[in-house]
Amino acid sequence: MAEPQVTLDPRSLNVVEQKLRGPLEDQLTSALQAATEKTRHTYAGESVDEVSEQLVERTRSGLHPDIAAGFQPDPVQLRRVAEAIVTGSHE
Repeated sequence: MAEPQVTLDPRSLNVVEQKLRGPLEDQLTSALQAATEKTRHTYAGESVDEVSEQLVERTRSGLHPDIAAGFQPDPVQLRRVAEAIVTGSHE
């Protein structure tokens, strides 16, 4: 499984967020990758939905509270990451 990446849609960002887009994407990606790694290592048979919830919770816990509050991952892409963990995919 390739490391997950967060890409923000510039059309959904306000002016300040647009100016901070690069660093914000880097911070979100780093937190999601750390959450993915921890979830992969602690996986113990949970369902895809449970793994998806763990990924969101762990990602948010690695972010500043203001950023965490606004973190809304794409559910389809998050599910792909969770499915890869559940199936043991390590491409």
